[in-house]
Amino acid sequence: MKTNLPFIQKNMKKFILLFGLPLVLISCGGDAETKSIDEVLESEDLSQIRAKKSELSTEQAQIAEQIDRLDEAIKKLDKNRRMDLVNVHTIQDTLFKHYAEVQGNVATDENIIIYPEFSGILTDVRVNEGDMVSKGQVLARIDDGGLQNELAQLEAQERLAKTTYERQERLWEQNIGSEMQYLQAKTNYESLQSSVNRLKSQLDKTVVRAPFSGVVDDVISEQGEVVNPGQNQLFRIISLDNMYVEADVPENYLSKISKGTEVKVNIGSVGREFEGKISQVGNNINPNNRTFRIEVAVPNEKGLIKPNQIATIKLNDYTSENAIVIPESSIQKNAQGENIVYVLEQENDKNFGVAKKVVVETGLVYNDSIEIKKGLESGQILITDGAKNIRDGQEVKFRK
Repeated sequence: MKTNLPFIQKNMKKFILLFGLPLVLISCGGDAETKSIDEVLESEDLSQIRAKKSELSTEQAQIAEQIDRLDEAIKKLDKNRRMDLVNVHTIQDTLFKHYAEVQGNVATDENIIIYPEFSGILTDVRVNEGDMVSKGQVLARIDDGGLQNELAQLEAQERLAKTTYERQERLWEQNIGSEMQYLQAKTNYESLQSSVNRLKSQLDKTVVRAPFSGVVDDVISEQGEVVNPGQNQLFRIISLDNMYVEADVPENYLSKISKGTEVKVNIGSVGREFEGKISQVGNNINPNNRTFRIEVAVPNEKGLIKPNQIATIKLNDYTSENAIVIPESSIQKNAQGENIVYVLEQENDKNFGVAKKVVVETGLVYNDSIEIKKGLESGQILITDGAKNIRDGQEVKFRK
């Protein structure tokens, strides 16, 4: 006897409605047989409410079982049935690294503001903003207020005192003259030498020099201004050669971080990520936020990295070799709160198979990937896209 397949497919919904209608009528029956849901809720009787819930759950399970039986019949009779299309991924052992991320700032020790060391009028400013300068290069001069003339006079007196001292020394060596004359000449000469050196030191402070090689980021005081030590800012000099990122790390990472630990540094504003090593670990725990300071040197060949840029430091706090790693989006939660995935049991070499539900134990997550501790093995076929629309035991097609 031939089965009327089109008739069954066409009237599938009617079968379900007709079959389930008595159950619905029973659950919502008249007052004489069964109380309605509204009446049970109005009674505020916990035992009645629980009994009603149990009754409806039983009816729901019966209907679901009957629908499954109808689905099985359709599968057997419909040779051209349409199966859900899914994407699959063959699980392989891989190296899994987890990184903890902390925010930091780009800094450099060679970023200073130059102040004058001498009071006077700022004269002969020789640099502009953006100029590259070398260590020791003259940036500006401050009027010496006549110190140069005073130095010339002292140097003349020093030369005379030197000549006098040398003559007295020769005479003393020949036992001519008194020792007192020799000592006075020597003392006078040494005193003038000290005065000349002191004045030269003062004059040297009237010359403003670059303390290191870098770029003039800002010319703060203009030529002609009166400047004083510790009060007026003259220039800002920055070197972009020795840059580093500093960050505060929670103290629970103390055992995992030391000088030389490899990290990744991402600077979003320039779209670059560097691999580096921790160059310094602080020895002090900040009591306010329970963190310690670290520094990571970063290369800056093209000068794109600037002080005070925001950076992200990725600290490798967990590594697992031969790990089972899958996309985090493949994980689902069931009613019991368990983590589940679906794997494909392939039928021969065809592009379809049966989806099987697997409960898994998960580990850490990083970059949308999650480590699976238990439940999956290398070589299994994981259903990725489309897994949320299927159920255990369902036949599905997959893209090869």
